[in-house]
Amino acid sequence: MENPVKETIQKKTWLKIVSNKYLLISLLFGVWMLFLDNYSYMDQRQINNQIEELQDNKKYYQDEIRKDKENIKLLKNQDQVEKYAREKYYMKRENEEVYLVEYEGDTINK
Repeated sequence: MENPVKETIQKKTWLKIVSNKYLLISLLFGVWMLFLDNYSYMDQRQINNQIEELQDNKKYYQDEIRKDKENIKLLKNQDQVEKYAREKYYMKRENEEVYLVEYEGDTINK
């Protein structure tokens, strides 16, 4: 059998800890800052995820701009312009025939 005096002392100690005003205020402040404030942890996580996504987009578009600048440099040469027109738009010279070869896996079935 446990000592009743010891049991009441433990209850009083627990009650003192729980009823401590500084502890209660600290807990309320922590809950407020984590969930209820305009700059809460949850909002900050969402904003950081958006920032990472935008930085990835920025990197992608910078790479695309770099590729386009290289293509523009190539297209300043007349031979490269002709090559590009032949490959992309199937243009041809006079007295020249163009044949398009399609393979089985290249076409879309309707």
